[in-house]
Amino acid sequence: MDAIGLPVLVGLIAVALLFDFLNGLHDAANSIATIVSTRVLRPQYAVVWAAFFNFVAFMVFGLHVANTIGTEIIDPNVIDAQVIFAALVGAIVWNVVTWGLGIPSSSSHALIGGLVGGGIAKAGLSAAVWSGLSKTLLAIVLSPLVGFLLALVLVAIVSWLSVRSTPFAVDRAFRIFQFFSASLYSLGHGGNDAQKTMGIIAVLLFSQGYLGSEFSVPFWVVLSCQAAMALGTLMGGWRIVRTMGLRITKLTPMQGFCAETGGAATLFMATFLGVPVSTTHTITGSIVGVGAARRLSAVRWNVASSIVYAWVITIPASAIVAALAYWVVAFVK
Repeated sequence: MDAIGLPVLVGLIAVALLFDFLNGLHDAANSIATIVSTRVLRPQYAVVWAAFFNFVAFMVFGLHVANTIGTEIIDPNVIDAQVIFAALVGAIVWNVVTWGLGIPSSSSHALIGGLVGGGIAKAGLSAAVWSGLSKTLLAIVLSPLVGFLLALVLVAIVSWLSVRSTPFAVDRAFRIFQFFSASLYSLGHGGNDAQKTMGIIAVLLFSQGYLGSEFSVPFWVVLSCQAAMALGTLMGGWRIVRTMGLRITKLTPMQGFCAETGGAATLFMATFLGVPVSTTHTITGSIVGVGAARRLSAVRWNVASSIVYAWVITIPASAIVAALAYWVVAFVK
């Protein structure tokens, strides 16, 4: 693997942290959409709440997702500085395009697509670690489905338990409960998403011989990535908040609680299993689940379907951009 100078290495780490910041900015909606749409918290307070739990997530979860990104998507022996640069370009370009259009695409899958595109551009299809990649691709389907089902079941349980309560009492209680469910979702978001950038930086350091013979994630990388994501969340992503919180379906505090709790449970399971799922897919599935529990017509299926189209093209689109970036750098060299 080609060695690079320290300034180039520092520059690539800075670009990776920029992606992590944009990830927080782009995915802020995932953490706060429901609590904002139910008017439990104002947007400016909601992002502070979400940013705090995004940051402290490293105290709760291990680094299983970071290890998956670093070693189970593309063969670590193929990865070099040029592949990492191409992966980050592919992910950042796609994030900026979808953020500008207000489309809640997956930052996670943009990064994975970028990594796949850069790796294949260098070494062909043999660069991919198909066991880890297939696990990630399967999660594209399963994470929103699990979020949908959990939210649906939670709505049924909570509705049954609240049958003797007045609507006012239920609304007041779940305004309080939503603080806890939003905290759990933000914790799950920080735990799963920040680890993806940790994996990218760690495999870059590994490729340059800074980690010795065994792959690991230094603690300073953990702190840097959690801080970058929290700062991005703090800046907010209001266009996507509007799509996620207001355009898919109208939510009550009880439904917001069920959506966040179902989404958080999905993220917790995936993170402990080391599966890099999309927080965007997960919370969208949960929101659709609570809307469908009321009645199918409560969900604006045209909005939901446009989001699904963005999911489908995220990995190939970011992979193509990454491959082009790799070839441009190779041509310039």
